[in-house]
Amino acid sequence: MAIVIACANQKGGVGKSTTVVNLAAALGQKNKKVLCIDSDAQGNLTSGFGIKKKNLDSTVYDVLLGKRSIAETAVPTKFKNVSVVPATSDLAGADIELIDIDNRSNRMKMAVLTVKAAYDFILIDCPPSLSLLTVNALCACDAVLIPLQCEFHALEGLSQLIESIRLVKQRFNPAIDIEGILFTMYDGRLGLTHQVVNEVRKHFPNKTLQTVIPRNVRLSEAPSHGMPVIYYDKSSKGSESYIQLANEILLKHKTDVRGQK
Repeated sequence: MAIVIACANQKGGVGKSTTVVNLAAALGQKNKKVLCIDSDAQGNLTSGFGIKKKNLDSTVYDVLLGKRSIAETAVPTKFKNVSVVPATSDLAGADIELIDIDNRSNRMKMAVLTVKAAYDFILIDCPPSLSLLTVNALCACDAVLIPLQCEFHALEGLSQLIESIRLVKQRFNPAIDIEGILFTMYDGRLGLTHQVVNEVRKHFPNKTLQTVIPRNVRLSEAPSHGMPVIYYDKSSKGSESYIQLANEILLKHKTDVRGQK
């Protein structure tokens, strides 16, 4: 059965889509079968794998509204072992449309359950808000990966997100856990970076990942080519960091080749 990880942070621009794209590619290269679900109307995860949105027959929008299954919607990518349930701007109205639908917080969970046996990992890219789409992802997942930019307001947003996870755990998904806090856009030359890292590690010592994702030009360039960085430039610092992240997550879950513990 797949390990389902939601990548969430209500702040935008912290590297959620970048993390899902590159973690998925790194896991895929390690012979893990990975499904990525783009739950953000911006569709950055979709374009990050080079998927042309205008050619899509169905998207995650159709899945959430019960019009299509994940199996019907998933698109194989040209990257080893990785498939994507894509998103387009159609998803922007889903929050409003879901309000009147029964069991609206568990639409993603019900869809994911139908394919959990077919994958080792399912990674969900969440929108930059604590919306109904994010709640759906939190209800569907086993754990939450939290990318955190090393900046002044990071702790304030982190506390809010962790409180939201606690409420989801209490009301909808008692099994949810925090996969880890991942520092992104890390610049070791800045004193503020070290201050934020030390503060987070002091407050969440058991939830902070050892891997950090540096600021890296090749990592920033890769999405414009529709490629994960390990395919764009495997020797770059960005590529090395996501390979390290995949190793850390695999070690944490102690999975064999089929994702069994």
